[in-house]
Order: sequence, then structure tokens, then C-alpha cells
Amino acid sequence: MFVVNVEGAIHRDGKWLLILRSEKEEHAGGTLSLVGGKCEVEGVSSDILERTLIREIFEEVGCEVTGLKYVNSSSFDTDSGVHVIDIVFLCHHKTGEPFAKSTEEVDDVIWMTTLEILAHPELPVYLKENIKLADKML
Repeated sequence: MFVVNVEGAIHRDGKWLLILRSEKEEHAGGTLSLVGGKCEVEGVSSDILERTLIREIFEEVGCEVTGLKYVNSSSFDTDSGVHVIDIVFLCHHKTGEPFAKSTEEVDDVIWMTTLEILAHPELPVYLKENIKLADKML
């Protein structure tokens, strides 16, 4: 079984929105990442990936997005051994100035260009690959 996680590569004015994950987070606390979260059990439903991502973005950083487009999917194991399927969507910022709304999950928000992300020595390869793929879709 897998946990299904969705992430948004949110683009505005030539920059991507990254969050500094809270140190309290079980997986990858204190690291920069895209905004997102886990799908919840809903029974029979449609558009669960998109609806989950829109909800998670609003809950974590207080903004709305539009124009969701599939970028890619991957799998990984969390630090505690949970199997995760991760789906990334390109999103365009619609309304609201992002901020660390959910302080249990987010310590800060940071806007970075594609070049800044790719040149950042501490960002994981998978994040750089997701941004490269999303950037090609703009």
C-alpha cells in the first residue's frame, strides 16, 4: 500500500514558490520543498488529486491556484519507511499572498527562480528535476 501525496509547482512572475518545511514534520523537516500533502480517504470521488492539492495549498500557505497540469510522478520511502507515490502538478498563482499559514507544517515561504533552484547546493535532485520539467511546460 502507498500513501498518495500531491505537490504543486506554483509559478508567479518568473519564480517558483517553495516552503521551508517545519522542523516538526516527520519527513524531511527543515528542508525546502514544493507545497502539498496527502490524499485523504474519501470513498468514491472524482478529481481527488486536484482537489487535495488545492486544499493543501490553501491550508499550508493561504493562497489559491489555477490551471493545474500534470508534471510527473515518482515514488519514495519516508524516513520511517512509509511507501509514498508523489504526483507533481504545475500551478499558476491565482490569489492571496503566500505565507506560513500552517505553522505545524511550514516555517517559511520562499520565491526562487528556476536558475536559483538549479544552482542551490542543498536542494535535492528530485526537486530540481520537478522544477525543470514544470519550467518546460510554461
